[in-house]
Amino acid sequence: MAEQQDPIFQIQRVYLKEASLEQPNSPAILLEQDASTVEIQLGVNAVPVAEGVFEVMVTATVQTKIKDKTVFLVEATQAGIFEIRNIPQDQMGQVMGIACPQIVYPYLRGNVADLVQRGGFPPVHLSEINFQAMYEQQQAAATAAVPASDEIPAIVTQ
Repeated sequence: MAEQQDPIFQIQRVYLKEASLEQPNSPAILLEQDASTVEIQLGVNAVPVAEGVFEVMVTATVQTKIKDKTVFLVEATQAGIFEIRNIPQDQMGQVMGIACPQIVYPYLRGNVADLVQRGGFPPVHLSEINFQAMYEQQQAAATAAVPASDEIPAIVTQ
């Protein structure tokens, strides 16, 4: 019986769930000489798939502009399926908001850089993320906005 109570944390699969690259103003924008700006948004979301099995997704949106025109827009979601059992409910948010994204994020970084480079641009290397700080910031914001609940929080950042 003691074995049934041991915590279980296993990666079932890591996969690229969605990826897109748009160059709506090409080829004219490619001739521009002005400097471009880059905006990056990241988000983390977790959803139950089955009893004790969860999908954790990390999403990146990278938009590069020259003045007010988009050079390229990349949207990509990297996901992982994790078996998580016998972990106290009060720790589940941390597991899915910190541990799982730390596993999935390096794959997302590589896929975004590859997609941008295949689009004919120098690769965009997403910086390392401190998912613990991101999770704590999200929790502080959620606590200030609404009372605590038993649900597993989704994390979305900008």
